[in-house]
Amino acid sequence: MKKQPLEAIPANVIEAVRQRLAESKSLLKPYVGALTPEQRHKLLKMGDKSDAFVDKAYRFAVENPTLIPPFFNLSDFNLNLTDAHNLRTIHNDALQVYEEIDDAMMSAGSAAFQAALTFYNFVKFSAEQDIPEAKAVYEELKKRFAKHKHKNNAEE
Repeated sequence: MKKQPLEAIPANVIEAVRQRLAESKSLLKPYVGALTPEQRHKLLKMGDKSDAFVDKAYRFAVENPTLIPPFFNLSDFNLNLTDAHNLRTIHNDALQVYEEIDDAMMSAGSAAFQAALTFYNFVKFSAEQDIPEAKAVYEELKKRFAKHKHKNNAEE
């Protein structure tokens, strides 16, 4: 298979994506809010298994209004159920985009890191051959691989 030449994602594409993400955040802002980790932990989670139960409970509540407790707000139940379903759709779409971006970022990062290592190894070789301009570059780049000595509590 012939290798395709590399092509950077154009800056205008990156900017357009960032703009659309900002627009999406702005559109949703009045309806969403951040939760603390503690709040997230305390909330009941409606996943795939509980989705059918919640849908069925709502349908039964609508069909059997005499079974609804006096303090219960069926309108709020409907609103939350509708939002949960609509947000799940958006979440799934966003997750697919996230995973594609994450994969592309990982591939590009891996290729860039490999290129940096190739350059570093050649600079290291050049410095060992006493090529003057290579020594300063090598000294700066080798800091990435410096081993830090940690004292072990048992040794102290």
